[in-house]
Amino acid sequence: MSTVNSKVDVPQVSVILPCLNEEDSIAATVAEAWAGLDRGGYSGEVLVVDNGSTDRSVALAVDAGARVVCQEVRGYGAALRRGIDEADAAIAVMADADLTYDLPNLGQLVSMVEDGADLVLASRLDGLNSDTMPFLHRVLGTPVLSFLLRRVTNGRILVRDSQSGYRAFRTNRIRTLELQGDGMEFASEMLLQASLASYRIQETKLPYRPRRGESKLNTVQDGLRHLKLLVLLAPRIALLWPAVALGLLGLMLTVMSLGWPDGITIGAARWQPMFFGPIALVMASLLYVVFLMLGVASPIRALPATPRSHERLRHRILMGGTAMLSTGVGLNFLLFVKWVHDSVAWTRGFALAGLAQALTLSGAVWLTSGFLHWLLQRQYEYGAARQSIDLKAVADRS
Repeated sequence: MSTVNSKVDVPQVSVILPCLNEEDSIAATVAEAWAGLDRGGYSGEVLVVDNGSTDRSVALAVDAGARVVCQEVRGYGAALRRGIDEADAAIAVMADADLTYDLPNLGQLVSMVEDGADLVLASRLDGLNSDTMPFLHRVLGTPVLSFLLRRVTNGRILVRDSQSGYRAFRTNRIRTLELQGDGMEFASEMLLQASLASYRIQETKLPYRPRRGESKLNTVQDGLRHLKLLVLLAPRIALLWPAVALGLLGLMLTVMSLGWPDGITIGAARWQPMFFGPIALVMASLLYVVFLMLGVASPIRALPATPRSHERLRHRILMGGTAMLSTGVGLNFLLFVKWVHDSVAWTRGFALAGLAQALTLSGAVWLTSGFLHWLLQRQYEYGAARQSIDLKAVADRS
């Protein structure tokens, strides 16, 4: 463990500040954190987690009275996980080191934890403008992510600003969650896992100011990391329901292409649904089998059912794949025979050809996925057996 300055008496509150090249604001942020502790009447520590700064951030933080630890793994979440592990107090407050959060009033968050909350967020949404948050983050990013988190947890997360980085919590309760995110998705992961653990989550309002220094947020990259997290934690919403929707759309477009083989007139244009129907059906198959694979491959939701139920599921996958592949090949054969013996073009031939290719591809995907499902289950069972043998050997030696 790399520690720049030593610990003092065990504090009541640890203020955790992840830091990467924040020399313009770190000293003032540490000073505000100390002011917040003093105003609330708390003994405390200000813990700065340096994430590889190449400027004077570490020296300025130490001069301002912070304890500094270093986290070599880069990322917002990685820095916060290290800070939570290092914190000495029973209650921790996390915030950014860029002067955006109202740290002099951190007692408002801490008091709610003292009154029984496990996790408290400070909402930033009131009074936001282009100086404090970019337009897309303000009207799209944060509201959409907050909505998805509410949906994923069936309404258990009732916060407006799920992406707020200003939070107070019971340190040991958050450690128990064993959070894994290294990037900005850490904020969503903490909320999701706290909700699954039935923690008491609350929200309050505090001012939010324009940041000092350069933002480290990458909109596209961090958005994709959030999406991957939601897929892992909520595959039914992220994969299964889109698969069902695409499957129904594909079937509807296929029926339309069979009923109107010459296309559908829309104003002066003519639309051919036969091209989109097969694509939607194949995409539905891909999403569905990915959803099934997460049942044995997800590091978070591995093997939620019994091996026997997985065997039945795999049997259904293989049977469904065989049926689709056989039907697709059969349709292709019939279309070929008709093409050989009938010189007159068949108006519905293209629509049936598209359906045949969709069934053939989907059947191949399902059959391959059934085999992968078996491999993943065997790998999981082998790993569990080896772990049991290793634990027994340790117990025998002791």
